[in-house]
Amino acid sequence: MKTELQNLEKSALEGLENVTSENELIDYKNTILGKNGSLTHILKGLKNLSGEERSEIGTLANTLRDRLNLAFDEKKEQIKQIKIAEKIEQEYEDVTAPAPVFNGSLHPITIIQKEVEDSFLRMGFDIYQSSDLTTEYLNFDAVNVPKTHPARDMQDTFWLEGNGNVLATQTSCMQNLIFRNKKTPIRAIIPGRVFRNEDVDATHDNTFYQVEGVVVDENISLGNLKYTITTMLSDLFGKEVKIRMRPGYFPFVEPGMEVDFSCPFCGGHDKNCRVCKGSGWIEFMGAGLIHPHVLEEGGIDPKKYSGFAFGFGLNRLVMIKYGIPDMRYFMHADIRFLKQF
Repeated sequence: MKTELQNLEKSALEGLENVTSENELIDYKNTILGKNGSLTHILKGLKNLSGEERSEIGTLANTLRDRLNLAFDEKKEQIKQIKIAEKIEQEYEDVTAPAPVFNGSLHPITIIQKEVEDSFLRMGFDIYQSSDLTTEYLNFDAVNVPKTHPARDMQDTFWLEGNGNVLATQTSCMQNLIFRNKKTPIRAIIPGRVFRNEDVDATHDNTFYQVEGVVVDENISLGNLKYTITTMLSDLFGKEVKIRMRPGYFPFVEPGMEVDFSCPFCGGHDKNCRVCKGSGWIEFMGAGLIHPHVLEEGGIDPKKYSGFAFGFGLNRLVMIKYGIPDMRYFMHADIRFLKQF
């Protein structure tokens, strides 16, 4: 039996060299030292030995068991260290290399403004940047806003003390300047920042962005307006978008109308649509044919020329396209929000 124990130790240690994982080690240890293992099988022959031999072989067997357990423990630690080394190698980073830097991204309003501008540029429009500060005349009088109109109240407009200037409440304040400084035909859009003296909440802000559009030429009709807006929206959403027009009042156009566009997300087929609420239509902007008084004030003969104008909130368009629930996110400079774009 001494020989059997010696042979078992030799073969067990040789086999241990080929073990490469913890699961293999557990299985292999059971085959050597387990309840039905090789050592147990040898020790079953103790009953055939004399008392003195049984004591000697028992001592040798216990010593062998201790040596093999130690060998198995050392192998387990070796496997553990190999796994750690492999993981370190896989996850190694050169600590002397510069840390990765987030280079930033465009603001979602900037992204959509550029897409809108690109669409109008393809249609032959010029782009003018609106002014933050303007005059009462350009902001109101030149676009046919009556002296008694509530938009002129302190509750709606930021007035500068002493000189009658205002923070632009609408990008329409640029219309008169464009009419007087550019020869017909005119095709222009005017993106810019506007200001309203109102409370801030999820859908309102005292500072936001608009896009104004004007076209002046001979024989301009509502059909031209419909084509222009439909083309821009279809470009923006990457699919065919339809529009509908409802009567509306705006002092600088006659007739005036509210423009809705078909929901590009559900097409009106989902009553749970987060954007159109299942109606299939999204309220979008005000528009119409430019009022003759506005053309005259800009030095354009309304008997010879006609035109259309429209204006929409850029913030709202961004919210619709990206599913942004709160307008205040645009001004918070929160990196967690901005990194998504």
